[in-house]
Amino acid sequence: MSTAPPITTDESPQSATPAPTRRAWSSLRPLVLRLHFYAGVLVAPFLLVAAATGFLYAASYQAEKIIYSHEMTVPVGDEKLPLSEQVAAARKAHPEGTISAIRPSPEADATTRVMLSGTLGVDADNTLAVFVDPYTAKVRGALEQYGSTGALPVRTWIDEFHRNLHLGENGRLYSELAASWLWVIAGGGLVLWFARRRSQRKVRGTSGRRRTLGLHGTVGVWAAIGFIFLSATGLTWSTYAGANIDVLRTSLGQSTPSVSAAAGGEHAEHEAAASAGDAAGGAGIDQILAAARAKGLGDPVEITPPADASSAYVVKQVQRSWPEKQDAVAVDPTTAEVTDELRFADYPVLAKLTRWGIDAHMGVLFGLANQIVLMALAAALILLIVLGYRMWWLRGRASAFGRPIPRGAWQQVPPQILVPAMAAIAVLGYFVPLLGIPLAVFIAVDVLLGEIAHRRGKRTYADGAAR
Repeated sequence: MSTAPPITTDESPQSATPAPTRRAWSSLRPLVLRLHFYAGVLVAPFLLVAAATGFLYAASYQAEKIIYSHEMTVPVGDEKLPLSEQVAAARKAHPEGTISAIRPSPEADATTRVMLSGTLGVDADNTLAVFVDPYTAKVRGALEQYGSTGALPVRTWIDEFHRNLHLGENGRLYSELAASWLWVIAGGGLVLWFARRRSQRKVRGTSGRRRTLGLHGTVGVWAAIGFIFLSATGLTWSTYAGANIDVLRTSLGQSTPSVSAAAGGEHAEHEAAASAGDAAGGAGIDQILAAARAKGLGDPVEITPPADASSAYVVKQVQRSWPEKQDAVAVDPTTAEVTDELRFADYPVLAKLTRWGIDAHMGVLFGLANQIVLMALAAALILLIVLGYRMWWLRGRASAFGRPIPRGAWQQVPPQILVPAMAAIAVLGYFVPLLGIPLAVFIAVDVLLGEIAHRRGKRTYADGAAR
């Protein structure tokens, strides 16, 4: 949200920048400055909430390990029991609901998770995770778990707060608005900072607003690439822009593939187990796991029971840290034969990039280092917002809307630049509606206020001061 000094049109003969480029930038700079300033002021509250909750979410991984250490870890024993015995122990302790997935103990000191759906007191979108000691089959506890991320109550609460403020689907609009504008604000600030550095290398200030501006610009430059990355990856699973991105990926043949869970061959119509560990016949859960291991699926894995009588077990790797393990196989429930395979190496390029981007955004791709970087970016964004509002305050709140940034800046842009830019903005606004709609409103209000000011006989000078 940094503002820059008054626009200058003097072209130094010593300047290495070609005159046409300088003229183009002179016409664009007021527009970029105005957009950066107003977008920053108006969107900053949403970004502030997103940054604060994002900081908490990045820290929640370590908090989860501490808070739920009893459920998640066990003393290392001599030999792990068969998975079927561990599942049976979970079912004995919690006979309600049906088994929706199983995550065998991935490490020597980790528990096995048996996920139950349809249990009382658990949200329909979540499951009850029963934690079983793989060495003794003793149940160490049960906690509500969110989706495929394996998030437990604390991380789930923070995740939903960050995503939708606990307001449901409508609440997701706030985070999508923040993600839609973050890259615009960061990109605009980056352009303004470099232009200011080039044109005012000898101008220095050590106090007041200039010092605040310098700190704002320096922090913003260092964090800008991270902000643009968070904005892009956040939009991939947003409500409206995310849906448009999915349509685009599908049209390009770049959607994320999935393994076929249809049981094949002559056994396709055989009756499958109602849930893992409850089968009266057919292959047992240990055989299913062994078949997946034979295909190279190492820990951590998740086993999903057949959905119906003609479906297969799906065993997929769930490691989202680098290097990612996302291979999957389908296993016939009666013969334990692998009926389909899917390798992460065979994913389309955009599907891989989406997976990596989302996991980095969530702080799991590079583990603790990833989480520390996310917390640093969140702290930087909070600092930039505070500094931006401080600059606004130091200039004078009432005059800040008129003086530093002249209205009607878009009218100064040459048609050969303005027309292609407006076309690009229109296309972008269609795919990212929470950028396009507010931007259209902003332009309409700006034009209306400019017309009102014009009719009142006000003249706006290059520095934005009404005289």
